[in-house]
Amino acid sequence: MVKKANQKDTEKQPKTEAQAADSSSDKKKQNETSAEEKENNTEEKDNEKQEEVKSEKKSKKKTTKKEKKKDPKDEKIQELGEQVEKLNDRYLRLQAEFDNYRKRTLKERAEMLKSAGEDVLLSLLTVVDDMDRAMDNVEKAEDIEAVKTGMKLIDQKFNDFIKQKGVTEIDALHQDFDTDLHEAVTKIPAPEEKLKGKIVDVIQKGYKLNDKVIRFAKVVIGE
Repeated sequence: MVKKANQKDTEKQPKTEAQAADSSSDKKKQNETSAEEKENNTEEKDNEKQEEVKSEKKSKKKTTKKEKKKDPKDEKIQELGEQVEKLNDRYLRLQAEFDNYRKRTLKERAEMLKSAGEDVLLSLLTVVDDMDRAMDNVEKAEDIEAVKTGMKLIDQKFNDFIKQKGVTEIDALHQDFDTDLHEAVTKIPAPEEKLKGKIVDVIQKGYKLNDKVIRFAKVVIGE
């Protein structure tokens, strides 16, 4: 019986070694297959990445081509928009310049109106001084002819002064009546036949500044 048991044990031992060898070979195969699967997976991932990169490049090329091939209408609209911006900027600049010019001219005009008669008044003051001196001498003078001569000189000086400023007297006496120059105050019988319809008397002298009438001559017409 003991021998039979030993024989059975010896038969059992070689079977376990074979099984161990088989199991180790199975593990190796599993490891090899898992390694191959990993390699295949990495290759697939690499291939997918490469395809994604290629697709991105293709999409970029397409977009660049689309950008290059712009619609001529869009280009025209963009060009017109730039022109509008330039014209608007130019308009705003011109408007600002005109506003500054308007303000400046208004200021200069106001200053001119304040001092418009300064030059005239300065020149007229010399005539006023002569009149003051003449009036002082009238009270003290004993020679009337000298006083008359002085007054005539002052009158002549004043007439020269207004002529220098462009003021001239309107000729009226014994002239034909002209509504552009004369203002009829009244009518009287003409002292002579040739004075009918003409000016026989001047009540107030008229004056022109250059070619503009600044005061009509008030006259009497003969009939």
